[in-house]
Amino acid sequence: MNLKMTGIDYTRADIDIRQCFSFTKKSMELAMAQMRQNPEIRGCVLLSTCNRMELWLSLTDHAKLELPDVLCSLKGLSVMDYQEYLVVRENREAVEHLFRLSAGMRSQIMGEDQILTQVKEALAFAREQECTDRLLEVLFRMAVTAGKQVKTNVVMDKANFSAAHRALEFLKDQGNDLAGKICLVIGNGEMGKLTAQALMEEGADVTVTVRQYRSGMVKIPKGAKRIDYGERYHYIPQCSLIVSATASPNLTITKEGLESCMGDTFVKNQIYLDLAVPRDMEPAIAQKKGAVYYDMDSLPIEAQSERMCSQCQEAEHILAGEIQKFLDWQECRDLVPRIQRIGVETAKELVWRMEKPFQALHLQEAERDVLRKQLACTTGKVVDKLLFELRDQAEQEILQKTVEIMEQVYGERKEG
Repeated sequence: MNLKMTGIDYTRADIDIRQCFSFTKKSMELAMAQMRQNPEIRGCVLLSTCNRMELWLSLTDHAKLELPDVLCSLKGLSVMDYQEYLVVRENREAVEHLFRLSAGMRSQIMGEDQILTQVKEALAFAREQECTDRLLEVLFRMAVTAGKQVKTNVVMDKANFSAAHRALEFLKDQGNDLAGKICLVIGNGEMGKLTAQALMEEGADVTVTVRQYRSGMVKIPKGAKRIDYGERYHYIPQCSLIVSATASPNLTITKEGLESCMGDTFVKNQIYLDLAVPRDMEPAIAQKKGAVYYDMDSLPIEAQSERMCSQCQEAEHILAGEIQKFLDWQECRDLVPRIQRIGVETAKELVWRMEKPFQALHLQEAERDVLRKQLACTTGKVVDKLLFELRDQAEQEILQKTVEIMEQVYGERKEG
């Protein structure tokens, strides 16, 4: 196994740095097209969310790629400027990270559900781009399965919270009553829909923006109103809360755009909540009198309660078992070429030992050559069958020891 990942997340960098590494679907397609051209890369998955960006690579055995260099090259950045923000994990450490990540154990909101969907979608997208290999396919699928097991068996405090839910909880903690408030949600993707739904559950009057050319195709949460995205600035002056959560690389709300519809002074205590990475809203909005601006980094990271710590221990117990299942699968997979080599060496020895009986048969050299090849092929298949059967039925330690002993035997024979 030659598995590596590099990434950046909310624990290592603020949003201004993280947004430099965010990917849209289009930029992911272009990046994966580049990955497919590299002979050292067997498989690639890109995971890009609000709080993190991760590049996962399955590499050939002797690949020498430096992943921070690869990632920065994809984004047109200098690795020297961003090296300190990037983490690199390999093999077992990377495996353990992905399993915990899928279960929500590495999220800003402990136990959150949304990351599980995002990991699953990252694999599906890589598959569509023909960028996965067997290792990444099994790793991501087993990590998603492990995450589901944790969700099913451990009821985490606030485990149904997404970033949208947490943001609204934060606003309420700041003394904001959302009931009856006029709210605008810009963006009708998953995060936008979650936000609109959460606001309506708080009793807010919610309107969602929809691009005019897609108006008839986009479904918005039941009970929400819709306006054309181009009308957003005209609607904002009557709103108490404006939330933007799009996957667009461009700003949806700018200071200049707001000044054009409201002048120099904004509505008193009007809240602007940016749930996107890269940013949807220009941070300079915060400088305007009356405006209150929050982004993803404004959401607090809560200290874990005693109960939450206990729930995390339950989750870790489940994950440890699932991680071991993957490692066992990988170890068996790594044994396959070793088993096949033993079969080849066994066949060579048998053919070598049969040379005298072959001479006694008084066959033509061409006939003896055919017989040697048939004998070698049959012997290899028999040895392979025995060892693969052992792999399927014996304990991992027994199989590993058997293969090691046979490798030593044939190593000694070759030296002799």
